[in-house]
Amino acid sequence: MPFWIIGERQGGPVNSVAWVKEDGLGFEFADVNLEPHRLTASGIAIGSAPIAHRVDYKLETLDDFITSGLFVTTRGEGWSRTLDLRRATSGKWSIRTKGEGFLALPDPGGAVADLAEALDCDLALSPLTNSMPVLRHRMLDGGGPVDFLMAWVSLPDLAVYASGQRYTFVRKTGKASVIRYETRDGGFTSDVTFDEEGLVVDYPKLGRRLAAR
Repeated sequence: MPFWIIGERQGGPVNSVAWVKEDGLGFEFADVNLEPHRLTASGIAIGSAPIAHRVDYKLETLDDFITSGLFVTTRGEGWSRTLDLRRATSGKWSIRTKGEGFLALPDPGGAVADLAEALDCDLALSPLTNSMPVLRHRMLDGGGPVDFLMAWVSLPDLAVYASGQRYTFVRKTGKASVIRYETRDGGFTSDVTFDEEGLVVDYPKLGRRLAAR
């Protein structure tokens, strides 16, 4: 049984979005409930690297789009893992994990002490979790650079690491905003396009959103 299930919230429009990942990394689909200062979502993703796997997640934020909880399950042939990552209103993070079967990757979970300054989770290869810092700092119309510490969740192993990141507004074209995402160690940079609601449309080097017909 899962450790917790995030309750569905009402009051904001539900956006059903899908992204196709680059280089055969797979697909992701999410139902996203956006309110003026909060976000909840549930999603599913299919990946092929480093091994074939399925991801199911539920995400909830509190005011200012600050993470309240991320519940993730991953599974593949002969194995499964579960991560229950939460941030209390006091700022304290907690991690609970469960695993079955053998997976030759790092163990799930991580050191909560490393996450003390983090406000956001960041699910690897998911365009969804880039929305929270952008919305909180109202970067769709300008701003930055702003530095963050994220609770980054690796897939499919569900190991959790502290990740330094930087966001910088680049330009606005019509209703779309381009914001530069960088890891603070300089290892990765991408100019990410967001729609007017703060959801990713195009994430070079990761994937792009499928347009509704």
